[in-house]
Amino acid sequence: MNSISRRIAEELGVREQQVNATVALLDEGATVPFIARYRKEITGSLDDSQLRNLEERLRYLRELEDRRSTILNSIEEQGKLTDELRASISEADTKNRLEDLYLPYKPKRRTKAQIAKEAGLEPLADALYDDPNLDPETTAGAYVNAEAGVADTKAALDGARYILMERFAEDAELLGALRNFIWQDGQLKVTVIEGKENEGAKFRDYFDHVEPLKKVPSHRALAILRGRNEGILGYSIVVGDVADDRRQPHPAEQRIAARWNIRDNGRAADKWLSDVVRWTWRVKLSTQIETDLMAQVREAAETEAINVFANNLKDLLLLAPAGPRPTLGLDPGLRTGVKVAVIDGTSQVVGHGAIFPHAPKNQWERSIEQLAAWCREYKIELIAIGNGTASRETEKLVADLCKKYPELKLARIVVSESGASIYSASEFASKELPDLDVTIRGAVSIARRLQDPLAELVKIEPKSIGVGQYQHDVSQVQLARSLDAVVEDCVNGVGVDLNTASVPLLARVSGLNQSIAQNIVDFRNQNGVFRNRKQLLKVSRLGDRTFEQAAGFLRIASGENPLDRSSVHPEAYGVVEAIAAKNNRKVENIIGDSAFLRSLNPQDYVTEQFGLPTIKDIISELEKPGRDPRPEFRFASFEDGVETLGDLKPGMVLEGSVTNVTNFGAFVDIGVHQDGLVHISALSNTFIKDPREVVKAGDIVKVKVMDVDIPRKRIALSMRMDDQPGEKADNKAGGSAGRGRSESRSGGRDGRAQSGQQPQQGAMAGALAQALASARKGGR
Repeated sequence: MNSISRRIAEELGVREQQVNATVALLDEGATVPFIARYRKEITGSLDDSQLRNLEERLRYLRELEDRRSTILNSIEEQGKLTDELRASISEADTKNRLEDLYLPYKPKRRTKAQIAKEAGLEPLADALYDDPNLDPETTAGAYVNAEAGVADTKAALDGARYILMERFAEDAELLGALRNFIWQDGQLKVTVIEGKENEGAKFRDYFDHVEPLKKVPSHRALAILRGRNEGILGYSIVVGDVADDRRQPHPAEQRIAARWNIRDNGRAADKWLSDVVRWTWRVKLSTQIETDLMAQVREAAETEAINVFANNLKDLLLLAPAGPRPTLGLDPGLRTGVKVAVIDGTSQVVGHGAIFPHAPKNQWERSIEQLAAWCREYKIELIAIGNGTASRETEKLVADLCKKYPELKLARIVVSESGASIYSASEFASKELPDLDVTIRGAVSIARRLQDPLAELVKIEPKSIGVGQYQHDVSQVQLARSLDAVVEDCVNGVGVDLNTASVPLLARVSGLNQSIAQNIVDFRNQNGVFRNRKQLLKVSRLGDRTFEQAAGFLRIASGENPLDRSSVHPEAYGVVEAIAAKNNRKVENIIGDSAFLRSLNPQDYVTEQFGLPTIKDIISELEKPGRDPRPEFRFASFEDGVETLGDLKPGMVLEGSVTNVTNFGAFVDIGVHQDGLVHISALSNTFIKDPREVVKAGDIVKVKVMDVDIPRKRIALSMRMDDQPGEKADNKAGGSAGRGRSESRSGGRDGRAQSGQQPQQGAMAGALAQALASARKGGR
């Protein structure tokens, strides 16, 4: 453990004691959100990001230690574990290095080298290697043995070659050196499979592509790997100019020869030994090294893609909530109609139905009247419109509603409906909304995700939300683990209302799981609302340990104890009571009293149990108890008359919403049912390495249309208003070096952008205040 803790401490730049303390908490079952917020004294105030990195590295290094132990035991059982080998294995710091050292001892199928050894040819191999002055043919003659399967000198020399090839190929130091050499100097060469040009048109950017192996970015690597898996692309790793000419020695052969001290000095066996080196590379090592390095490329690409997905998911989950406003949810459709759900301020369904404003029924005016009736009856403030098929047509219907009945004071917002259909058909949706048709459930989800994106999106598997980059091409186990961590951090960062939260939301609270979350809801249904946090201990299977982990993240808005609506943990209520008593105040009177709280000296309230970091957190929380860390609610407005790809013209300036940020740019929904791409080179007038330096999912931005490729459904956008259609953004100051426009990909279903200024924060943004003000003046 000490070696693991020491290594993690060095990697994170923290003290080893901090790592040891954190590992102990994790091993006891504490969650990262709980440790980050309530155990700062123990960890030295490690934040949630550091804790997540620590947790991931701890998992990797423990797996490494388990594998190390297995390998040592295996070699020891064979009776081949020397002190030198044990030391090398003990010092190995990566899984690759461990496997290289284990290779000569790893149980394997009977190889040609083993067969040759059984035929008594190892002395021949040793003789020719040790003394290249020996003539191979003459020396091999003494090893011809028909009974052992060695029919002639050629067979004897072939067997000796296999023995040396295996010996060379199992040299751990050589393998490591070759991998490093080819990683540093290799080029990834990609070509299209002959005859697949039309079928693989989406991969045309890689039909003849070469770039340094170590510099291939995540999105390109995953695209190339996908192209190969689909039988469209082929690739190879080349070094220098000789890769396509197998008559010339490969540079790697020189390193094999140097490692094993093989030189062609004109001696009798030199040519034979040189052939052994060549065969070692071409038969044994070239494919293995290429496989290893492409696995390294894939692993790095997957890690980056998962990070991209995780960052986008976090931004989406932390979108600004519209709050408890009565909302109309519209799930657009053409022939099948627009499904409508009426949601009150507590997110309950109070009405639903369908309207048919579009072809073939074309009940435009009738639909407006029906919507108006719902809005009047339920005092609707917001209308949430899904961004799928018929979204723009339905938005126009709502615009006509607002113009015809300005007194309704409505604001309309287009909402991403990614994952809504999956939720609608889910087991949870059938339990939550048993009396509603699947199609109506989609409209309910659209309305609720406007009121509170986090509370609604946790009901959907994170991978289905649609903000990833090549999400189906990465390790699904690693992806799920990373996304679950993001959801957990977001839910606990915001906090959960104990008396209104759904089972999926409660299940994401620190210390809780699906079963206990269901027990909480059952208890609530049977006994009424929770009046204080202590009642949680009456819930089935929720013991002291679970209470400790969860209580601080569960809020009671109007409970018996005013501290229950804050993030102050029940274990620290005594601190607040001490503060109040020392100043002759009541607890309820000091909550929210900023002047008083800011006058306190936190050091005065430090105890053996609660240190300065916790005291500061408590005082800060008392100033604004239960504060929501999410930004102000805003939303974007799409341009009237711009509804399809055909409506777009180069040079147009539009407003949109960023839906997905990748490492090559940002996708922006501008209301034409196809996201446009703002390449990294067109995001800013200054140089940036990461698009997230400028935008994140949910930002409201302005973009200029640079190019529209209707057949390929691609839209090129720029956030730099001085860019002109037809010119290359790469030639300007902004962007990231080494990335061309060929990286563009058609996007998902969301997105938006802004130029010359910092993007405004919040998703479904656009100014709600402005929208409501506009509505009061006569509608939009």
